[in-house]
Amino acid sequence: MQYLVSVIADEATHAGTPEERAAISVFNERIIADGNWVFAGGLAGPSSATVIDNRGAEAVFTDGPFVESKEFLAGFWVMEAADLDEALKLAAEGSKVCNRRVEVRPFL
Repeated sequence: MQYLVSVIADEATHAGTPEERAAISVFNERIIADGNWVFAGGLAGPSSATVIDNRGAEAVFTDGPFVESKEFLAGFWVMEAADLDEALKLAAEGSKVCNRRVEVRPFL
């Protein structure tokens, strides 16, 4: 089963330190080797976002995030895991290496 592991950050911690980035690379290499890696990526800050609402007659484009919050999605992993317990174990390791809180959600 696949799981989305969302990395939660704020403006002060968004970019990460060189040590955090190095630890994330080592972690990524390990989960690739172990077969848990599907995809991962870091995201630009919320100020770079554009929200599009095309539910009406015309699409409306709005600069900025869809939710105003001091915390935001800074990156993610999509991981393959046998079950939720394995996904939570991997996510806990990911949280440690990136020094951020993470959220785990299974794909439908």
